[in-house]
Amino acid sequence: MRLRSINGLRCKQLKLVLLAFFMMFILWKWEEGTYYNTEDIHPDSLVVSHPANSKFVDQHTSSDEDFPSVDSLPRSVVKVEKQVSGAPPPLPVVGVPANVGDEKGASPSEPKECNHRNGRWVPDKRRPLYSGFGCKQWLSESWSCRLTQRTDFDYEQFRWQPEACDMLEFEASQFLMRMQDKTIAYVGDSLGRQMFQSMMCMATAGEERADVEDVGAEYGFVLAPGAKRPDGWAYRFPSTNTTILYHWSSTLCDLEPLNQSDPTTSYAMHLDRPPAFVRDNLHRIHALVLNTGHHWNRGKLRANKWEMYVGGAPNKDRQIAAIWKAKNFTIHSVVTWLDAQLPHHPHLKAFYRSISPRHFFNGDWDTGGRCDSTSPLAKGSGISLNRSEDADAEGAVAGTRVKLLDVTALSRLRDEGHISRYSIKATQGIQDCLHWCLPGVPDTWNEILAALL
Repeated sequence: MRLRSINGLRCKQLKLVLLAFFMMFILWKWEEGTYYNTEDIHPDSLVVSHPANSKFVDQHTSSDEDFPSVDSLPRSVVKVEKQVSGAPPPLPVVGVPANVGDEKGASPSEPKECNHRNGRWVPDKRRPLYSGFGCKQWLSESWSCRLTQRTDFDYEQFRWQPEACDMLEFEASQFLMRMQDKTIAYVGDSLGRQMFQSMMCMATAGEERADVEDVGAEYGFVLAPGAKRPDGWAYRFPSTNTTILYHWSSTLCDLEPLNQSDPTTSYAMHLDRPPAFVRDNLHRIHALVLNTGHHWNRGKLRANKWEMYVGGAPNKDRQIAAIWKAKNFTIHSVVTWLDAQLPHHPHLKAFYRSISPRHFFNGDWDTGGRCDSTSPLAKGSGISLNRSEDADAEGAVAGTRVKLLDVTALSRLRDEGHISRYSIKATQGIQDCLHWCLPGVPDTWNEILAALL
C-alpha cells in the first residue's frame, strides 16, 4: 500500500515535470513565431504625397530639343519625408518589399541589397564633387550655372543616401583605377550628354587635364560640314587607359537616309533597330548607359524629316503609330536586342536610365512656366517606392540582363536644381526646367552608376 502510494506520487511528479517542459516548449515556439525584426519597424513618414501631384505641368524649354507635352510616368504612391532642419536624420522610409517570401528566413544581421532608387537627400558640405568654374574644359557654358547670374548654390551641397545601405563614395583616381582598360559609353539625348559631361568633371575632379586625349576620331566623331557639333565626344585617360564617350541618339532608333544623294532627304527612323553606333562599337564598350524620352513628339519628327519604319518598311501598324507607343516599342526593341547580345560580350554591363523629370509651375515651357524656386527639397527629402516612376523603362528591362538606372523619383524632388531663367542662351519669358545645373543632380546619377559598376 505504501509502495503504491510512493509510486503514485512519483508518477504525478513526473507528469508535472513533463507538463512544465511542454509548456516551456510551447512558450518558446510562440515567442519565436511572433518575433519582430526591429529593422523592419519604422515610423510612418510625416507627409504622404506624390511629388507629381503638385502644380507641375512637366513641359520643357531648350534651344536644342522639343519635347512631348506630358510625362509618361505612372501615378505611383510615394512616401515623402518632411525635412526638419536641425533635427537628426530620420529613419529611412520603407516601401513595400518586392518579395516578402524571400525575406522571411533572412537573419536580422544579413545585409540587404542596396536599393538606390529609395532613400533621401542629405546635406553634405563636401559637395560639390567639382567646381563649375574649374571644369570649363568639359562643361558646356550653358549648363554651368556658376557662370550665369545665379547667386544661390545650396542645390550643389546635397548627396543621395540610399535606403538601408551606404553608397560608395566617389573618388576620381580610385574610379579610374577600377575602370582601367575600360570604356564607358553614354548614348542618348541631351540629358545623356549632361551625364557624360558630369562624369568628365567628376573623373578629373573639375581640373584642367592636358594629358587627357581627344579620341573622338576613333569613333567617327568628326564635325560634318554645316553641323553645329559632332555626333559625339570621346576622351581617354592615358594613365589608366580609361575612355569616356558620348554619342547623340535622341530616340535610340537607327536613322537611315532614304536618298543618299539628296542632302534634303528624309530619314527612315527604324523603331526596331538600335543605333548603328551601338551595333558597330558594342565590342569596345564595358559600361553602356542608354536613355531616351524627351525627343518623342510630332514636331521634332517633322522638323528632322524622320519617318517611322518597322521591319525595314514604313510603319503600317496602327498599334504603334501613336508617339508614346512608338517610344515604348523602341525602348523594348533596343533593350531586347541588347539583352540578346550580352552573352557574346561578357565584359559588358548595360544600363537603361529612366527618364529625367521636368518641373514647370503655372504654365508650359512656352506659356510662362517657371521653376525658379531657390528652396532645396521644398517637397520633401526622402522617397520610397515599390516600383519605378518610369513604367516604360522598368517594363522594358524586366526579365533581361539590362539593369535599370532608376533616377526619376529622386530627381523629381529637386526642382530647384534646374537651369531655370539663368541659362546664358535664355529667351525672355522662357525658362529651362528640363536641363540641370552642373554641378548638380546628374552627378548623383553618375555616383549611382559608379556604385553599380
